Amino acid sequence: MPVLDRIIQRITAPGITRVAIDGPDAAGKTTMASELAARLDRNVVRVSVDDFHNPPEIRRRQGSLSPKGYYEDTFDYDAFRAHLLEPRSPGTVLIVDGVFLLRPELRSYWDLSIYLDVRPEETLRRALIRDGGLFGDAVRERYTLRYLPGQAHYRALADPLSHADIVIDNNDPESPKLVASR
Repeated sequence: MPVLDRIIQRITAPGITRVAIDGPDAAGKTTMASELAARLDRNVVRVSVDDFHNPPEIRRRQGSLSPKGYYEDTFDYDAFRAHLLEPRSPGTVLIVDGVFLLRPELRSYWDLSIYLDVRPEETLRRALIRDGGLFGDAVRERYTLRYLPGQAHYRALADPLSHADIVIDNNDPESPKLVASR
């Protein structure tokens, strides 16, 4: 059974109302979340944690290339919880994509959590394709100095692969592989 079909089976189980799709930058989180939302036969609200960025002065307070700052300061988690995670809409599935969704203070909110695992070199390759036209050479620098080390920091602190309900190897997005299902 294809990976997406297995996930849909899990989401359609009773009590599943909040779904997290986590993983490193350029892992395919938004694509997977949109595909799931389109295929579910339920009311769905699709959101990205990117809609909850802190202002630049907060995001960059530890330096514009700080990996620790990327993990600690990028998002306004108080607003994210208050506006999205704490309210519940009966019969509606909330599908959220984004980085760092399995950090300790957010884990308890998810009824189902998915982690898309992608090697750092594949993340960089995809980022150069996706963002290179818009940001040029700065993409490689930002990923090498901020985003990839920030993801390594997250994995070391929060161990998202151990806390995800479903782990998918998404190094080949045309052929995702189910690694773990708990």
